[in-house]
Amino acid sequence: MHIALVGLSGTGKSTIARLLAAELARPLYDIDALIAQRTGTSIPTIFAAQGEPAFRAAEHAALLAASTLAPGIVATGAGIVVTPANHALLAQMLVVWLDAPPAVLAERLRNHDEQRPLLAGDDALARLTAQYQARTPLYIAVADLRLDVALRTPPAIVAAIVTHMAAVVLRTA
Repeated sequence: MHIALVGLSGTGKSTIARLLAAELARPLYDIDALIAQRTGTSIPTIFAAQGEPAFRAAEHAALLAASTLAPGIVATGAGIVVTPANHALLAQMLVVWLDAPPAVLAERLRNHDEQRPLLAGDDALARLTAQYQARTPLYIAVADLRLDVALRTPPAIVAAIVTHMAAVVLRTA
């Protein structure tokens, strides 16, 4: 079974996915990288040239493609949950919601130079807060495990996921 990481920008989905893939010796499927590979362009370019609906369609296609590959770790984009069709795909995976308060995420994102089209502008905290409020019910709907990552180190987050997986395996055995 795939393990999908969901959560807002800045929660560490890509970092945790890389570490978890290494820990479990599983392939890593980064949805944003798959979109760029499949479309031949960057995510900011897709948003600028074609808009969010085109990006969401490409995102769904990438998640669908990843879901057909060997079980691995899926690093999703922050908005993967806004497309209802993605919920059915995520339901086939163990979904871990990496959660943290918007203020923590805004501070983390200040230290990164990656372009995030939906956070562009002067007030990233306000945008993150709005996204948090709008997406929290969606993350709750798809998540099998919710981890508060505000004060946890990446290795501690990976350990918590592995522990949860072991418990799930024991319950189903």
